Amino acid sequence: MSAGLSLRTVGRAVGMSYTQVGRIERAVHASVSATQLARIGAVVGLDVRIRAFPGPAPLRDAAQLALLDRLRLRLNPLLTIRTEVPLPVEGDQRAWDAMIAGFVAPHLTVLPAEAETRIHDFQAQTRRIMLKARDAGLVHVLLVVAGTRTNRLAVKAAGSVVAEMFPVPSREALAALAAGEHPGGCALVFL
Repeated sequence: MSAGLSLRTVGRAVGMSYTQVGRIERAVHASVSATQLARIGAVVGLDVRIRAFPGPAPLRDAAQLALLDRLRLRLNPLLTIRTEVPLPVEGDQRAWDAMIAGFVAPHLTVLPAEAETRIHDFQAQTRRIMLKARDAGLVHVLLVVAGTRTNRLAVKAAGSVVAEMFPVPSREALAALAAGEHPGGCALVFL
């Protein structure tokens, strides 16, 4: 158990048996409530957050569709773009918001794109994107962000992390895509 506490100590603190806490820790408990997770997390010094992901039916909001449409207008007509492209991992329900293809460079034939209409937590959002790239066996990603004042401030607040993770400048990436070329690296563009 984290924070140097025994299962018995944590169990007593949250009103559960130590065996139940151990099963929850090992993810083998038949069912666990959000309240139980939050209580255990509080005792061991963790902030428990629950995130929901869409199931097999691809759902996107109107703002994201509009953002992807703005991207589509910036692409060379020879390039193709597909949306909601599943990761090539058996049983993985994650998908790329878009996949751009048709580049002539033999080793850079596709470019996954993620569309973010609102930057809430830049590090968490980019971590999720980079994990998808890793799991899909891809190196380069295009992060398309709605060009709102709030988003620009959030990206600016991330500082040098942005340049490290997305080294291809926005203008260069958009110029390459307009010419039908792969940007040659990860890029963040505002649209």
